[in-house]
Parts: sequence; structure tokens; C-alpha cells
Amino acid sequence: MASEMELIDTRDKIILVDGECNLCNGFVQFVAKRDRKLKFYFASLQSHVGQELLRKYDVRAQNLSTMVLIDKSKAYVRSDAALNATMQLGKGWILLGLLKLLPSFFRNKLYDYAASKRYQWFGKSECMLPDQGLVKRILDYNFIN
Repeated sequence: MASEMELIDTRDKIILVDGECNLCNGFVQFVAKRDRKLKFYFASLQSHVGQELLRKYDVRAQNLSTMVLIDKSKAYVRSDAALNATMQLGKGWILLGLLKLLPSFFRNKLYDYAASKRYQWFGKSECMLPDQGLVKRILDYNFIN
């Protein structure tokens, strides 16, 4: 019988976010609403699944301020994670790829600033209340409990 992590490894695209952050949860809702092909799955960085994936891909997320996108066995962090995920939503969202023309150190400075203020600007959430379609794409129930 396949282990939990072996089943999770079959997912092409996984987004890991701070499960207590309203901004992060809003990003999950944003992606899920526009992901018509249902290619993204989600987990919190704090969860067992999130921690296992961070270890597997050797991503250091000490203070949980790093968004991670795992896409076809490669991990992207910070602004690269946000942009790569958003660009895959189709339609006009691909235009966000133009932001990749900016040097990553500049993009990540902006990302880090927003991440450092995320609780102040958007607050913390006790839990996320996803709709039924999103529940099936969350890889750990600690994300919603």
C-alpha cells in the first residue's frame, strides 16, 4: 500500500503557504478559483505534509514567510513561487510573467517586505473555510482545522 507521501508525490503542482496567514489563504482561494484544470493542490507549511515536502526539496522556511510551489519535482520559493503559480492560470494571468524581467533580488525584496507585514496588514486566521471543490485539493486537514 502506498504511503501518504508517495500519494502526495504524484501531484504535479503543490502550493505550500503559511496556514495562519490571511494573505496566504487568500492566495490559495485566488488560485483555486481560477484553476479550471484543477492542477494545483495545497498544504500549509506548518503541516506534516508541508514539513515533509520542505525536507524533501531542501527548502528552508524558518519563519514560515516563504511561499513554496512544487512543480514537476522542482521547488520554487518567494516571488518565483507566486509568479510561476499565477502564470499557469491561463488567460491574462500569464502577463505577470513580465515581472520576471525584474531581477529576482528586487522582486524578492518586495516579496520579503510584504511577507514581513502580512499579519499586520491582513491578520491571522484561525482556520480557512474552503468550499467543497477546494477541500478535495487540500493535502492536509490541519490547513482547515
